[in-house]
Amino acid sequence: MQDNLVIVESPSKAKTIEKFLGKEFVVRSSFGHIRDLVKKGIGVDIENGFEPKYEISANKKKLVTELSEMAAKARKVWLASDEDREGEAIAWHLTQVLGLPEEKTNRIVFHEITKNAILRAIEEPRSVNMDIVNAQQARRILDRLVGFELSPLLWKKVKPQLSAGRVQSVTVRLIVEREREIMAFESTEYYRITAKFYAPNDPNKALINAELNHKFATRAEAEAFLESCCDAVWSVDKCETKPITRYPSAPFTTSTLQQEAGRKLNMSVSQTMSIAQKLYESGLITYMRTDSVNLSSLAIGAAKQEITAQFGEEYASSRNYKTKSKGAQEAHEAIRPTYFDRREIEGTPTEKKLYDLIWKRAVASQMAAAELNKTTITIVSDKSDKVFTATGESIVFDGFMRLYTESTDDENNTESAVLPALTSGEQMMSDSIVATQRFTQAPSRYNEALLVKKLEELGIGRPSTYAPTISTVITRGYVVKQNREGVRREFVQLTLKKGKISEKTMSEKVGKESNRLLPTDIGMLVNDYLEAQFSNILDYNFTANVEKEFDKIAEGAIEWEKMIAEFYGGFHASVENALESQATSTNQPRILGTDPKTGYVVSARIGKFGPMVQMDGPEGEKPRYASLKKGQLVASITLEEALELLSLPRTLGELDGKEVVVSIGKFGPYVRYDGKFVSLGKKDDPYTVSYERACEIIEESRSATSKANTPIQTFEGEDIVVKNGRYGAYIASGGKNYKIPRGKSAESLTLEECKAIIAAAKK
Repeated sequence: MQDNLVIVESPSKAKTIEKFLGKEFVVRSSFGHIRDLVKKGIGVDIENGFEPKYEISANKKKLVTELSEMAAKARKVWLASDEDREGEAIAWHLTQVLGLPEEKTNRIVFHEITKNAILRAIEEPRSVNMDIVNAQQARRILDRLVGFELSPLLWKKVKPQLSAGRVQSVTVRLIVEREREIMAFESTEYYRITAKFYAPNDPNKALINAELNHKFATRAEAEAFLESCCDAVWSVDKCETKPITRYPSAPFTTSTLQQEAGRKLNMSVSQTMSIAQKLYESGLITYMRTDSVNLSSLAIGAAKQEITAQFGEEYASSRNYKTKSKGAQEAHEAIRPTYFDRREIEGTPTEKKLYDLIWKRAVASQMAAAELNKTTITIVSDKSDKVFTATGESIVFDGFMRLYTESTDDENNTESAVLPALTSGEQMMSDSIVATQRFTQAPSRYNEALLVKKLEELGIGRPSTYAPTISTVITRGYVVKQNREGVRREFVQLTLKKGKISEKTMSEKVGKESNRLLPTDIGMLVNDYLEAQFSNILDYNFTANVEKEFDKIAEGAIEWEKMIAEFYGGFHASVENALESQATSTNQPRILGTDPKTGYVVSARIGKFGPMVQMDGPEGEKPRYASLKKGQLVASITLEEALELLSLPRTLGELDGKEVVVSIGKFGPYVRYDGKFVSLGKKDDPYTVSYERACEIIEESRSATSKANTPIQTFEGEDIVVKNGRYGAYIASGGKNYKIPRGKSAESLTLEECKAIIAAAKK
């Protein structure tokens, strides 16, 4: 047995580290946590100072036995799990479960998996930091207490089989509040005025795009302004050019990496972290869970060397950044490449893209600032006190922009044009002035990157929690990630050109969304109940302060048992009060109105099988029901939308004296005819499908049925037949059916080929 046993938490990390250590070291993986709070019961001894009850995971028992045997024979055991709180907790659990004596156990940490970093860590070992372990334990215990006590309450008061969590519930609240803002929003029209001007002295008559510093509320006001411009005299009021300096963004933290990977690469938060983990464990980037924007002096030097070699000395400008996040958990380095001279890597396309993003951001952070000239031209007339403004930028020295520029959350962000140099008082001519009808927009729904940004701004969660929090609320069915195609909307454009005003009606697609987060009906229901009964748990400041308490535990400033006790006292009392309260069910039907044809009440609610609409009927008869479509909510569905859902089944007419009916069943939308059910096509909508199209579907089904089981080929003296089937051609032999392999033509199959297919299938 080797003298030194190194235990890491990941097999790929073990493989990378093993390459850097000599033959006297053997590296093994714990495959993450080897034990956790017991699954049965609360897992915490509340009466005995909130002592946690741990158990070894069933799938880890064999591994623990193997590690115990190896640790007993080793002279030294090196615990090399990640450097954050989870990693420290894994190291502590290993000492407890494997019974590692203090004198033969060393805890080592490193921010990057390189030979120098590993060897330096071995030269500077330490013991397990119990303050950091206790911060992790406190979070785990607190979340178990909240989940264990809130979930049964939700089962009783809202709906069975629901669950709640401390940070997850606050995250759902953010998404629900944004959805309600959108529901309450009322769009209003306004008119935006833009113009194209040119200087009459300019031989090229270069057009300058400008915008009026005022928006008109009505068409009449906009039209009146255009009319006043018909004989206006235009001139330059000011033309100012100022030098501006643009500095590069700091290298990535966990949060900014998740945001930028979402914007530039369209990656989800969990996907970003999964790929970053692989890059880290392969020794390609530094640790990917960090709040720090700091770079080591060695990294700054290496970046400068690479910048000078690639772009020239004038592009290098070494600088360090300070972490602004108050609750920074890991005061180490930002996320960067381990070797700056490694421009490209081997790996999957997504790994290459994320590495390229990290490399560019880290290198750009050490490049010279970009120097630009910003020009602002204001153009006035003798007919109005309102002014047109044109802005533009020209690059003097591109600096870091030669390599990288950060994306923004403004999807309509556009670059400025270069403007000519004009003088104050210079006469201008208008080529055209346009008044465009616009509409105010509701707040945007969160995507994952925007949600992470908001959570970080509020101080909720830490680098290691953003991805699992978002995954949890989606998995629990409280939030869904959806794309919306949008709808076409008409708008009016009035154009003044050569003294005449013309009108044009145009259209645009609005409301298109990609990967946006929406609350489900059950998510809104749970949020409303928790907010009514546990407003402190869902309070943003309260949740952020709990995070700060965990930070204080990690620093050794407060005791974790005391912190948990203070939280649990008030929380448990709130749960007891909620259990005793006789509050009416939160799942009350929402009355939408009455059906104009029958006068019966139409409502929406969450039923046994999900959100639905209901129309009452005559006394003694069952109401009519219909499930909501994807993207519809009980809280926002209209009477018109509900009546459309309740319009099924639709009788479209008769074919050969028999009814053609369209509806939705257990297996999706269908046409019912002559006692048979035929599925609609993917593009067919049961609410709008025409009689003609339904008849086409019926005929297609008849044709397919008539072809089914008809022989394509028979072989004399053989019990083998090639037949047409409902799902394509097949071979029938001896009362059994055999699939024809892809690429083989049923019409040209030989007897020998059929026998070979049957023989291969039997094997």
